[in-house]
Amino acid sequence: MTELVLPNDTNTLNNLMGGRMMHLMDIAAAIAAQKHSNRIVVTASVDNVSFRDAIRLGSVVTLQAQVTRAFSSSMEVHIDVWAEDIPSGTKMKTNEAFFTFVAVDQSGRPIDVPEAVPETADEIALYDGALRRRQLRLVLAGRMKPTDATELKALFELA
Repeated sequence: MTELVLPNDTNTLNNLMGGRMMHLMDIAAAIAAQKHSNRIVVTASVDNVSFRDAIRLGSVVTLQAQVTRAFSSSMEVHIDVWAEDIPSGTKMKTNEAFFTFVAVDQSGRPIDVPEAVPETADEIALYDGALRRRQLRLVLAGRMKPTDATELKALFELA
């Protein structure tokens, strides 16, 4: 997804507002989840949105979202954001995040989604880490006991 940063999108420093960036990220991630599942999706969580550099007025913002792993009805989506200053020819990665979406039927009840199959080395790395990130989300939300988070515990078991 590509957007142009206009005056209405900026704060008093002429930088893209963080809330506007999160709005764009949510839309891009939702489109990726909908395309993967061919279902209506709702945002379930947002992890660790990092804001590395300011995005200036007039910049072109490109958001790339991909489903990293699907569980029964939920999908993790990774988003990378780049800002480009066309006159200067500079482009930099400014944001990154993981969103979780749940596919729902017409009544709003969760519905199964197809498996995500990683193909490249980068996709495999994101896929492999998704279960740990999911367990961390569930523990932090109080929906899983830390003692049941086997993938997380394995990170801290030293030989």
